Amino acid sequence: MRAFRGLSARHGASRGVAPQVNAGPAVPWRVVPGATRGSGDAPLVVVAHGSRDPRSAATIRRLADVVCRLAPGLDIRVGFLDLSEPLLSDVLDDVAAEGHRDVVAVPLLLGNAFHSKVDLPALVADAEQRSPGLRVRVSDVLGPDPLLLDAVQGRLAETGTAPDPALGVVLAGVGSADAAANDVVADVAARLHRRGDYAAVTHAFATCGPDVESAIAALRARGAERIAIAPWFLAPGLLLDRIERRTRDVAPDAVFAAPLGAAEAVATVVLTRYAAATHPAAHAA
Repeated sequence: MRAFRGLSARHGASRGVAPQVNAGPAVPWRVVPGATRGSGDAPLVVVAHGSRDPRSAATIRRLADVVCRLAPGLDIRVGFLDLSEPLLSDVLDDVAAEGHRDVVAVPLLLGNAFHSKVDLPALVADAEQRSPGLRVRVSDVLGPDPLLLDAVQGRLAETGTAPDPALGVVLAGVGSADAAANDVVADVAARLHRRGDYAAVTHAFATCGPDVESAIAALRARGAERIAIAPWFLAPGLLLDRIERRTRDVAPDAVFAAPLGAAEAVATVVLTRYAAATHPAAHAA
């Protein structure tokens, strides 16, 4: 029985919106030996940041739908840190009120920075204090799992873009005050370059340097005749719109791939993180 609960289930929002990104080719979920997905499993709460842009929450709901399809019978819910509903605090209170004592939260975050290090642990601690006996296990963030790099390449392929010695690619992320989180994006860009015969691959951020204009200039200096933007974003939103506008100012013909969205590779990483949190010994072996 399908058990996705979250914004659309609790607040009556329609889930009949046409998808803005394709789910991509099927990627099977590899079940950890000894793990089960029956009704006795801890509920899975996928935790997104939240946004004032409704496209973002809609994308997260579509991703949760894909996770449901890959793991039928698993109790899957959606919660947001801020700006969108339902808030994670409300979802955790609901889980406790239903009598659950264990729940796994999987952060839909591509980097390990402020939201994963500060915001989420604080919300979890508050929930456990409100509901003594509730244990919330928080998994690792999604990034930079190799499957996400597969998803980036898949999004580029959807635009008709293939590795080409004349093509330069900008891997565009949000950006963080945490330099280590930004370094991870730079490393992902370097790994993408090693996977394909591109003129060059570099990175840029929406909220800090290097910005997309300087990244495009660097690609052209390294011989790129054409430009593609590969978003290191899960969902569309205001920051990604900003990157696209600034790209069009300096490279009107640039190809702009879709964010990672509801790609099944992303859903597979979600379930891998859930399995690692529920059966850590099996994953450590």
